[in-house]
Amino acid sequence: MYAIILGFITAFTLTFSIIPVIIRVARERRIYDRPNERSSHEEPTPSLGGIGIFAGTICAVVLWTPLDSFSVLQYILAAFVLIFLIGALDDLLPLSPYKKFSAQLLVAVILAYKADVRISSLYGVFGVYDLPELTSFVLSVLVIIAIINSFNLIDGINGLAGSIGLLACVSLGMWFWAIHSPALAVVAFSLAGAITAFLKYNFTPAQIFMGDTGSLLIGTVCAILSIHFIEMNHLASVQSARTFHSSPAIAVSILILPLYDTVRVFVQRILQGRSPFSPDKTHIHHIMLDLGCSHTQATAILLAINILFVVFTIMLDWLGTPTLLALDIVLMFLLMFALQQFSRKRKTNEPPLL
Repeated sequence: MYAIILGFITAFTLTFSIIPVIIRVARERRIYDRPNERSSHEEPTPSLGGIGIFAGTICAVVLWTPLDSFSVLQYILAAFVLIFLIGALDDLLPLSPYKKFSAQLLVAVILAYKADVRISSLYGVFGVYDLPELTSFVLSVLVIIAIINSFNLIDGINGLAGSIGLLACVSLGMWFWAIHSPALAVVAFSLAGAITAFLKYNFTPAQIFMGDTGSLLIGTVCAILSIHFIEMNHLASVQSARTFHSSPAIAVSILILPLYDTVRVFVQRILQGRSPFSPDKTHIHHIMLDLGCSHTQATAILLAINILFVVFTIMLDWLGTPTLLALDIVLMFLLMFALQQFSRKRKTNEPPLL
């Protein structure tokens, strides 16, 4: 327990201390994220906050993770460094989506092959349970990439990606602590501490953005935590009152907003004959802004919705993974449909500009 608390405090303190320095240097060097037609902000703003998140998280993880129970830490740290480098390069010198995807693929392969971050079963979804080793590896790589990208794509308004990441880290970190898995709990609460410190500078009016450096790291950590949460629930050695019958559905509910929004936007772009990586303003946070919400209001509403999905799924854990996943997807579809309809109606009723 002490390692978990110290991990949070270390990450929070270091990130909280280094972010003002990053803001000052970015302003002196004029390293800004400048507004464009897709931006949700109006002022040039430094976008290197992920450097502070990375520094705080890595320092805390290295200092406080119990190595005797976490032999794969070296591979996870290697993945963190690689995802940090590609995020920093993209923040300083924008890279093509395909170069970013290639780097994410490498990170996912390292995690699935060397760190054993694997999904071994579909837990009854489509009637499938245990998976062959190759299928497990490929599926795990795809899931890791999907989660990493989902946080990268939802990072469009102040506080949103950080708040969802904080929810995931605290929720999963508490579970790992409850089942006596201190290493993963330290990783979760170290990132939680770094995000908490960063959010102080990111809420409106935002002094700094996390950039790809931060969102890619948060996505990577959440992918590791989510997959381990699913798999450790599946192991007989931890079966107890603290485990769940429908752990995949609960993991999805924790990440429901970024995951569903990413899949929806990718499918929509492909059906329109565009690249799934082509940028636009159709994400759920853009819809919330179109409805007249401020950044803070949109973030608060979306975070509350995400929390409700988590509570709903945990309460109905007994239904089983296939049923709960279907319910989550249907409810999210209905929510998105309603928001889009309200947004279209509001735009139709707006008076024309003179």
